[in-house]
Amino acid sequence: MDNINDPQSTKGRILDAALNIFSQKGFYETRLDEIVDESHTSKGAIYFHFPNKERLFIALVDQFADLLERRVIEAIQVEEKGMGRVRVALETCLQTFGKYRRPAKILLVQAVGLGTTFENKRNEVNDRFADLIAIYLQESVEVGDIEPIDIEVVAYAWMGAIYNLVIRWVNTGEPEPDRILDTLVPILLKSVGYDK
Repeated sequence: MDNINDPQSTKGRILDAALNIFSQKGFYETRLDEIVDESHTSKGAIYFHFPNKERLFIALVDQFADLLERRVIEAIQVEEKGMGRVRVALETCLQTFGKYRRPAKILLVQAVGLGTTFENKRNEVNDRFADLIAIYLQESVEVGDIEPIDIEVVAYAWMGAIYNLVIRWVNTGEPEPDRILDTLVPILLKSVGYDK
C-alpha cells in the first residue's frame, strides 16, 4: 500500500493521474487542477516533482520509453547474439505498444506539434531505440547471421516503419497489433537478408 507521505508514491500518483488526464483530454486541454484532483495531491506536490506541465508530460514520455527499453532488454537476455535477438526485440517492442496503447498515444501522437522541447524529446527517444536496434544488428553482422550493411540507415528505416504503423494503430485501432507483428517483423528481417 502506498504511503501518502512518501515522495516516490506521490510522484507515481501524479504520473498515473497525468497519464489518465492527458490521454483523455490531450496536452493543451489538461489543467493541473485536474491532475491534482485525480492524484489526491496538491499543486505544491506537482511543482515539487515537476516545474511545469511540460516537464510532467516529458516525464511520462521518459517513463514509457524506459518501460519499453527495459522490456526489450529483458526479453533478449535469453537469446544468443544475432538475429534471434533482433527478432525478439522487434516483437517485444510491438507487443509493448499493443499492451500500453494510452501511453503510446501520448508518446507518439500527442507529442507531435507541441513545440521544440517535445520534438527534441521525441527525437531523443527515437534515437535511443534506433541505437538499440543498431547494437543488435551489429551483433548479427559480427556473428555472421547477416552480411555487413549500413546499420544506422537500416535502424532508422526500421524505426520509421514501426513508428508509422503504430501511430496508425493508436489513432484508428487498425491494423491490429498481431497483424503488425505477423507482417512487419518478417519484412524487416528479410530486408537485411535474414529469412528464417
